[in-house]
This record gives sequence, C-alpha cells and structure tokens, in this order.
Amino acid sequence: MSATARAICKEISPQCPVEFTPLGYFPNLGANIFFCCCFGVFFFVAFVVGVWKKTWTFTFAVTGACVLECVGYAGRILIYTNPWGTGFTLQIVTIILGPTFLCAAVYLTLKHAALAVGPGISRIKPYLYTWIFIPCDISCLVLQGIGGGVAASGDQKKDKSLLDNGNRIIMAGIGLQVGVLSLFGIVALDYYWRVSRYHRTSVPTDGEREAWRDGKFRTFAGAVSIAYLTIYARCVYRIAEMAGGWGNPIMRHEPSFIVMESVYVHCLHSSFAEVSSVIEWPNGGIGKAAKSSHLP
Repeated sequence: MSATARAICKEISPQCPVEFTPLGYFPNLGANIFFCCCFGVFFFVAFVVGVWKKTWTFTFAVTGACVLECVGYAGRILIYTNPWGTGFTLQIVTIILGPTFLCAAVYLTLKHAALAVGPGISRIKPYLYTWIFIPCDISCLVLQGIGGGVAASGDQKKDKSLLDNGNRIIMAGIGLQVGVLSLFGIVALDYYWRVSRYHRTSVPTDGEREAWRDGKFRTFAGAVSIAYLTIYARCVYRIAEMAGGWGNPIMRHEPSFIVMESVYVHCLHSSFAEVSSVIEWPNGGIGKAAKSSHLP
C-alpha cells in the first residue's frame, strides 16, 4: 500500500484493512480492559501507601508508570474500535515509557538496602547509586520519549520514514536501558556477594544483623529481584520486537506482546506493591540500621 493511500485511511474499509496498519490486528478487547483496570488499581495502591509512608520519589516513579500504562492500554482499546484512529499514537509513547519509571524505582532500592545491611561494605558510598543510575535512566527516558514522539508524528502523517526513524531512536533508548540495567545487576550482585561474606565472617552491628535476618528484608530483596528480572526480559523482548521495524511479524503477534509486555509489567507492579507493603519506610527503614535512612 502506497504512502499516499495510507494517508487517506481514517477507518477500516475494503481499501484500508487492518492488515495495513502497523500492528496488523484488532487488539484483544478483554485483555486490554483487564490490564488497564489492573494498572488503575496499582496506581491507587501505590499512591495510598506512598502517602502513608512518605516515600515520595519511589511513589512518583511507580505511580507515574501506572498512569502511563493506563493511558497506553486505553489507547489499545481505541485501536480495537478503530485501528486507523489516534489509539496507536497514544500507545506508542506511553507503553514504551512506563517501564522506564519502574527502572528508576528499582535503582532507588539498592541505596537503602546498603544503608540497612552494611553501608561500609559498598565499594562506593550508597547515596551514589542514586546519583549514578537515575541520571542514566533519565537519559533512556528522554531517548525513548523523543523516539515515541517522532513515531507518533509519523503515524499521524502516515509517513513510513518518520515511523522508522522513531523506531530507531526508541531502540537506542531501550538498548541503553538494557546496558544500564546490566551494569546495575553487576553492581547489585557484587554488593550482595560482599555483604553476604561480611555477615558470615565479620562482626556486623546489631542493627545490620537485625536487618539482614529480618524476614521483611528477604521479602523485599526477593520482590526487587523479580522486578529486575522481569523488566530486563521485557526490554530484551522490546528490542527484538522493534528490530524488524514497524509491521514486522513479532510486532504483529499479539500473544507475545501480552505475555512479554503486559504480563511482565503486571508482575513488575505486583512486585513493587510487595516492596511497598513489607518495608517500613521511611520511619523504620529496614531494621534499626536504616532508621536514619529515608527513602525519598
């Protein structure tokens, strides 16, 4: 189908079938309503718990992701009603950007875990984790936002070259995100190995020992680990999905999108709900050692 023909398509017709759209299908209405509602519930839970525990930055990251996901799945519902409408433009930016906010939430946790179970064991001062990884995450956010904007403009103008350029910028942003996540994983594993040895072979303070043995801390660590692994897998899937350009077979396969994007991001939010509920931030921190540590 020529670019000129695409430009006149406003709704489904024999001349403008759904197969000619970038997705090439009508999204599953029930699944997208379900995920839209789920992220709305997660927003409410994260907001209430965040206000209760005054974890402002963490709450901003998680609720910001929830809002973007809700809007994105609302966009997919609009695609179901009219694949040639504005729904595709809406979901391009929001569903791509939402998990980037969750990366920031993951990065925030290492500092406070280190402050609780052994700040002196960290190779760098714990507060530097935030200063290193959050700016990197913002860079990923900016790249993906620019790419999403370019792609959205290309969709509105039915300009394939703009769509492809937006796709390349988005891929660069997600690729950078995978790199930053990989570095974070290495740093976190290194710290875990060092602090485990510290608690086995040295004499930690009472507060550090209490935090390390606390069941809530182990639940916290497990939830963050699940969040990290799911967001990493999701980013790898997104690179594979977008590598072939708009309209490639992976992008046109909705079941893989539902599993690798929708379900994985749902698991992410479930993990963060667990993190928020089991850790007494900011008043108690993780054990006594973290009483002076306030999750922003």
